[in-house]
Amino acid sequence: MKQYLQNKKGLVQGVFDQVFDRYDLMNDFMSLGVHRLWKRNLINMMNPSRNQNLIDVACGTGDIGKLFLDSTDDNNNITCVDPNERMIKKGKAKLINYKNVNWIISKAEKLPSKENSFDFYTISFGLRNATNLNKVLSEAYRVLKPGGRFLCLEFSKIQNENFEYIYKHYSKLIPFVGKYIVGKKEPYEYLIKSIEEFVNQDELLELMVNNNFKKCNYRNLTNGIVSIHSGWKIND
Repeated sequence: MKQYLQNKKGLVQGVFDQVFDRYDLMNDFMSLGVHRLWKRNLINMMNPSRNQNLIDVACGTGDIGKLFLDSTDDNNNITCVDPNERMIKKGKAKLINYKNVNWIISKAEKLPSKENSFDFYTISFGLRNATNLNKVLSEAYRVLKPGGRFLCLEFSKIQNENFEYIYKHYSKLIPFVGKYIVGKKEPYEYLIKSIEEFVNQDELLELMVNNNFKKCNYRNLTNGIVSIHSGWKIND
């Protein structure tokens, strides 16, 4: 496992190259389908209205983008960003009937977007794969409009000891399920390790504050298996 973590940049690309074709199916197995409810919670917290722009970073196959457009109207725009070209291709096929969707192949640490461009910035299950959290947060702040909102859905630290015990034992099965579904268990060994080593809820909150976000808070879901962090770009 150490060799994976020593070269995180190359590893992450390799991981998603291996699982992109059955990425959505594996997400359902890993979360027992609950990831769909978590993402719906994110959109509900966002509460988007007409004529708003969203940038969804680490977009995968476009789940957040689809939910965003389904909850608004044709006047809203979304920019879907992911470093993996194959994920982007699969996302385009999924959202082929949706208007106002722009797809960009890019890393979260250096976005090609202009500053003050978006009303919302979302990143779901992607922040822990970044090589530099401060760069990601700084870029998020840069591309948001004044008054814009940052929302991050990510695996976190479970708050209930009994539930944590059950989840840890369940997570040990995930690589074997991954091998059955996609033919390899190594990508999912990395994903489990990345969850274990990611910062906790309060540490991420502190990083957001250090990168100039205001009114920062978080909400735990499913006993803290995941959390949604929120922060605003408010000019002093």
